[in-house]
Amino acid sequence: MTTLSTEALGRSEAFLEVHERLALAARIDRPVLLAGERGSGKELAAARLHFLSPRWQGPFLTLHCAALSPGVLESELFGHEAGAFTGAVARRKGRFELADGGTLFLDEIAHIPMPMQIKLLRVVESQVFERVGGVQAIRTDVRLVAASNRDLPALAARGEFAPDLLDRLAFEVVTLPPLRARGEDVLLLADHFARRMAVELGRSEPPVFSDHALHQLRAHPWPGNVRELKNVVERAVARTIGQEDGDAIRVLDLDPFDSPWRPVEAQQVATSSTTQPLHADLLRLPLSLPDAVARLERQALHTALAASGNRQGEAARLLGLTYHQFRALYRKHKANPE
Repeated sequence: MTTLSTEALGRSEAFLEVHERLALAARIDRPVLLAGERGSGKELAAARLHFLSPRWQGPFLTLHCAALSPGVLESELFGHEAGAFTGAVARRKGRFELADGGTLFLDEIAHIPMPMQIKLLRVVESQVFERVGGVQAIRTDVRLVAASNRDLPALAARGEFAPDLLDRLAFEVVTLPPLRARGEDVLLLADHFARRMAVELGRSEPPVFSDHALHQLRAHPWPGNVRELKNVVERAVARTIGQEDGDAIRVLDLDPFDSPWRPVEAQQVATSSTTQPLHADLLRLPLSLPDAVARLERQALHTALAASGNRQGEAARLLGLTYHQFRALYRKHKANPE
């Protein structure tokens, strides 16, 4: 049986407030719409809604709508009769039939095609549907929980999402806070993921985080939210294999694609998105190319350190460098000041 994941951890005000709303919504047998960025825990929230509801002993089924073609999606939702299409050799029950008495979670519902949205609306309103290729009306008793990381009201205003379906799903809308808004939950989750990974690797103790790694955890905006944090921490712990128990994680690899052999296009995109433009007039000075490059590097170091409050890890991020690349550049110009 599916259980609530221990990844639903937090003690920040934003986290506790949204979980209080989930607990209240769970008691009322109506659809719930979960909004939030990718990786913010929408499936965990849907599971919480189910297991705190009167339906907790019934099935809890999930379907990721963005991963399926329209034909496959319709069959997955409503099932099909034998011979309904090529390859349909036997009758197959869909999610609405299998989830009878329980909860059905539809993730990334914005990807459902408009014709199927209309069919879904009928099921939400009447709890009646037909299998693909069938004519028999099948009645079900399912609580629907849907989720999206897109602005559904804006999609409905542009005619890309059925307004009537949105109205039915939005009996209760719960927006999950991004990880960057959850304060010290970042450190709480990081410690949890580090401990669990240490157990998986057979370590008696998890490695601790250095002051620099703790600063990285606090300063990073975590665009991938909890999923990104989990990957970063587990990767860091995995790279401590061979170290003594208790050794610190000195630096976190926030960008696993960072490499001197990274494709040129990727380097250009990463650099242009993280650095401030440098003064092009330096290139017009009567300097040799090495002197011009050195002056540009010194200016970039000075600007990044000033912008980051002399925090070298943050300055490295602003320049699109790894911490080790930044330190090498810093030592170079410290040893050879202008």
